[in-house]
Amino acid sequence: MNKRVKLVIAAVIVIVVAFVVVRIVRRGDKDGRLVPLEPTRGDLTATVSTIGTVKPQNRLEIKPPINGRVERILVREGQEVKNGQVLVLMSSTERAALIDAARLKGEEEFRYWQKAYKETPLVAPIDGVVIVRDVEPGQTVSTGDAVLVLSDRLIVEADVDETDIGELKVGQKAVITLDAYPEIKIEAMVDHISYESELISNVTIYKVDILPREIPEVFRSGMSANVEVIVKEARGALLIPSEALIREQDKTYAWVKRPSEGAPKKRPITTGLESEGFTEIKAGVSDDDIVYAPKRSYVAPKKKNETTPFLPRFRRRGEEPKK
Repeated sequence: MNKRVKLVIAAVIVIVVAFVVVRIVRRGDKDGRLVPLEPTRGDLTATVSTIGTVKPQNRLEIKPPINGRVERILVREGQEVKNGQVLVLMSSTERAALIDAARLKGEEEFRYWQKAYKETPLVAPIDGVVIVRDVEPGQTVSTGDAVLVLSDRLIVEADVDETDIGELKVGQKAVITLDAYPEIKIEAMVDHISYESELISNVTIYKVDILPREIPEVFRSGMSANVEVIVKEARGALLIPSEALIREQDKTYAWVKRPSEGAPKKRPITTGLESEGFTEIKAGVSDDDIVYAPKRSYVAPKKKNETTPFLPRFRRRGEEPKK
């Protein structure tokens, strides 16, 4: 067999293979199994979702150094206070008895003892917010009673299953939503991961502190919260539907048609992050290629800097974009 005949046979084989591939793909398109799609650019994130509770990061109870009576409370719940600020004025048991006796003797006697025997102030030991006010003026308290409770800031204490804890790291970005205000998205970060686990309902969990970047006014201690921690992220990645992937013997392939080729070919590709039904493509597919996937409506993740509430849709090859 001469060289020319071999070339002709090879050319015929290539044409037959290409014809079969095109027929398979076209038949898939008619049957609703495979359609040509253009890869798109978008952002992918992999998250760990959990629940938690809004709590003070540092909770400080203000207790009086003496037994006595509360005379004046100078702050209210929710008020921000500074270190050294006077919060409460109270009388010792002895002063309260003396002042009451002086009041019975007349206004002049009362004013004299008011100046001579000063009230005892309770001051804030930290900068923070008043989250609890348990007493009212005139109430008698002891050294074991918490008059006020301060918090330096409110955080979310999340419960993370031990199967997910390995993916979390301090500094990772997170998003908090409150059951009471589901429409509010609060940017946050992982601040602390506990070193000791707890057993809750036969499940091993770890406490994780989620720190909001800004404390919203709606935050209240004890609120139930939902937390999503972003553990992996791919920005501006080339994306195709995960259903377009073919996995065989630890390798990944996809039907890909290059602009210069007449028929798609099964090509090896290198993938990255997979999430939300889409896969990041690192090698094997370019922006101008066409990939083939099962016929459905694919909605790609949008880029973070897009402001439109509608996500971009994968277009079929030759389909005009909708206005």
